[in-house]
Amino acid sequence: ITLPEGTVSDGPDQETVHGLGTRKNDLVLRAIREQGVESYEGSVAYVRAVRDAGLHRAVVSSSANCRDVLVAAGIEDLFEGRVDGVTVAEQGLRGKPAPDSYLAGARLFGTDPRDAAVFEDALAGVAAGKAGGFGFVVGVDRTGQADELRAHGADVVVTDLSELLDRG
Repeated sequence: ITLPEGTVSDGPDQETVHGLGTRKNDLVLRAIREQGVESYEGSVAYVRAVRDAGLHRAVVSSSANCRDVLVAAGIEDLFEGRVDGVTVAEQGLRGKPAPDSYLAGARLFGTDPRDAAVFEDALAGVAAGKAGGFGFVVGVDRTGQADELRAHGADVVVTDLSELLDRG
């Protein structure tokens, strides 16, 4: 397919790269509204335990639909802050593997990255956490890439965040 670039204001009916992106985004939002979002209950339990322990929590996502996903999953209230695709665009942050979005998350709380942890399932995100100098980088392996997560900088790899509760 060859399409003209277009502009960010292109509607879903326009035959441009941006129009195609808008169309895709509309479909994603409709799927979220109509089908909901499934969360990993063990990971949700971990975030609740972290909240109950009085630790700050921010969700950092490249998705401009992050808030919609959190609301659909019923977990938006578990996070005090959010750095997402909207924030990245507004602040001109570089995408992962650059650490910009994670550093912005730490800044929300005035926290030194060395005193914060990153929890990430994507290789670029793990690399971003390591590049940002975060004190602990947890790789979440749901697809069989534990070795790659470690190679990109994960200090520990789990298949679900609930495993961190089990470690005491």
